[in-house]
Amino acid sequence: MTLDVEFVRSQFPAFAEPSLQGQAFFENAGGSYTCAPVIARLERYYRQRKVQPYAPYEASRLAGEEMDEARARLAAMLGVANDEVSFGPSTTANTYVLAQAVRKWMEPGDAIIVTNQDHEANSGPWRRLADEGFEVREWKVDPDTGMLDPEDLEALLDERVRLVCFPHCSNVVGAINPVVAITALAHAAGAFVCVDGVSYAPHGLPDVGGMGPDIYLFSAYKTYGPHQGIMVIRRELGNLLPNQAHYFNADTLYKRFTPAGPDHAQVAASAGMADYFDDLATHHGITGEASARAVGVHDLMRAHEVTLLQPLLDYLKDRNSVRLLGPDRAEDRAPTVAVALNRPGEEAATELAKHGIMAGGGDFYAVRPLTAMGIDPAQGVLRLSFVHYTSRDEIDELLTALDDIL
Repeated sequence: MTLDVEFVRSQFPAFAEPSLQGQAFFENAGGSYTCAPVIARLERYYRQRKVQPYAPYEASRLAGEEMDEARARLAAMLGVANDEVSFGPSTTANTYVLAQAVRKWMEPGDAIIVTNQDHEANSGPWRRLADEGFEVREWKVDPDTGMLDPEDLEALLDERVRLVCFPHCSNVVGAINPVVAITALAHAAGAFVCVDGVSYAPHGLPDVGGMGPDIYLFSAYKTYGPHQGIMVIRRELGNLLPNQAHYFNADTLYKRFTPAGPDHAQVAASAGMADYFDDLATHHGITGEASARAVGVHDLMRAHEVTLLQPLLDYLKDRNSVRLLGPDRAEDRAPTVAVALNRPGEEAATELAKHGIMAGGGDFYAVRPLTAMGIDPAQGVLRLSFVHYTSRDEIDELLTALDDIL
C-alpha cells in the first residue's frame, strides 16, 4: 500500500491557497500546515460554541462534549487511557509545569538524567532542578554523529535516578531514538521516563501505550492541529506527582498539570486531528480499533517519507561543502534534515526562498546539541524538514534549488 498524496494534499487548504502557490514548504519541523477538519472545528466552535463549556444549556453542553471528544479520540489513537491525556498552551510550558511537580516530589540526594541532544524544551526546565540541590546528569551525544548511545545511559543509571528525559528524535539530528529499549533500561533501574515527541509525532502518532514511557509530550501545531501542547502522563506517575492545578481538581488526572483554564476552542479543535487520521485510514482501507488504525496510518506516512528522504540524504552526504547532521539512512531518522555550512544557515534559507523553497536557518532552540557537535549556534544550520504531504515533485524542486545555492 502506498500513500495517496493527492488525497492527502486535498485535506490541507494551504495547498489551494493562492498566496502559497509556487512555493514548496520545507520548514514543517517549525509548524505544519493545518488540516481542514481542524480548521472547520475551530471555526464552528467560535461561531456556535464560544461559551463557558459544561453548563446545561445546549451550546455549552456541545462545547464540553467536543473538548472531551478530542481527549478521548487522541488517547485511543495513542494507546492510553482517556484521563492520561492533557492539554496545555505549549510543550515548553507543559514541561515547566511538570518540572515544578517533579521538584516537589524528589527528595534530597535524588538525580535526573537529561541529554544534550534535546530541543531546549525538554532540557532547560529539568536542568533548573540543579538550582534546588538535585543532581542533574547529562547523557551526552557523540560529537561527530550527534547520536545517543544507550550504553552511555547505563553508566549514568543508579538507584538515585528518579527521571530520565530524552527525545524521540532530535529537531536537528533527526535520528530516531529506540524509545522502547531506553525506557526498559530506565525502568529496570527504578526510574521514570519523559520523552519529547515533538519532532516525531508529525510523522505518525506513536503507540505510547506500547512503548511504555511515563510521560510523552508533543505539539499539536506541528501535527496538523491547533497551537496546543499535548502530554501523556501515565497514571502511576501522574498520581505520585503533586497537583499543580486548583486544589479541587487534584482528583482529576487530566487536570492536575494544567494550572490555568485550557483554551477551550483549541482543545475542541484538536479532535480534527483525529478526524484527519481516521479519514486517512478509511481512504487507504486501514481498519480495526483506533490504536490499530493509528499504527497503520503511521506506517503509511513513514514509508512515504522514507522514499522521499533517501534521495535528499544521498545528495547531501557526499558534498564537501556541507556537513549532514545525523544518519544518512532514511530508515533511521525523521525527514528533519539539518546541514552545517561555511556560512549562516539563515543566509542559505534566504537564498532558497528566492527559488520558491520555504526553509529555515538558525539554531532552532537546539543550542546544546549544536554546541556539542562543534557547530557555532550563532551561525546555526540550514534545516530542511518535510512530512507526508510533501510530494516527489517538491523534493525535485528542492534538489534543483540546492544545486544553485550550495
